[in-house]
Amino acid sequence: MNGFHDDALETVVRRALAEDLGRAGDVTAQACVPQDARLTAVFRARQPGVAAGLAAARLALRILDPDAGIEEPVRDGEAFAAGATLVRVSANARAVLGAERTALNLMGRLCGIATLTRAYVDAVAGTGARIADTRKTTPGLRALEKRAVALGGGLNHRFGLDDAILIKDNHVALCGGEAAEAVRRARAAAGHLMKVEVEVDRLDQLRAVLGLSAGQGPDVVMLDNFSLDDLRTAVAETAGRVVLEASGGVTLGTVRAIAETGVDVISVGALTHSAAALDVGLDAA
Repeated sequence: MNGFHDDALETVVRRALAEDLGRAGDVTAQACVPQDARLTAVFRARQPGVAAGLAAARLALRILDPDAGIEEPVRDGEAFAAGATLVRVSANARAVLGAERTALNLMGRLCGIATLTRAYVDAVAGTGARIADTRKTTPGLRALEKRAVALGGGLNHRFGLDDAILIKDNHVALCGGEAAEAVRRARAAAGHLMKVEVEVDRLDQLRAVLGLSAGQGPDVVMLDNFSLDDLRTAVAETAGRVVLEASGGVTLGTVRAIAETGVDVISVGALTHSAAALDVGLDAA
């Protein structure tokens, strides 16, 4: 995914710069700052967190000043304290000011996702459960946001509709209401490298898909909004035959108890749809 992330990053950064600079560029800097002025500045974290999106800041600066001198005292995926310098730059002053908001918006957003992910990962430490993201991402930012989840220690669920089969309730409804029938159809259509996951919301649905003959069942079963008791029952009855993924309304307050039921993966939409941007600012050095 890193190569795809790099391609997506350039597209996102260039579009964000174009959006901010508009038709005439930074008219304030053009009016107030000499064309050849230099600025040394630091992107500094106002609160603790986990680093992500540093490449976005670096690229934004280099697009506007290819000769910018850039240092990154913190590496992506590393935890940092409030007050830490994330990026240090020495470049044309107009370029730094023109790139500032794009760099801060992307770094703040991605650091926020990595930081929230790390909190979830820490919350389930020692249980054996893994934290995964979902497709509930900001349109156009999926590659960057999923990279931030990985930097925070989480797993990436499927990237899009094309890289794994995930049978959900509407698919089941369109297969006559039978989850097992939907899985049979998926297996008939899937290539030998394609994973098949099915979402169930009741134990009887789980039992039906577990009852499929060898080679016809799913690789993963998503247990949607199961109670803790039903999760424990599902783990016991599955006995490791398939990967079990818990999903639905997971919070930092509930994730540990869910993990302790013995499920393999816990998918959390909040990692990307509800992560608060980390407070990062630009200060002249």
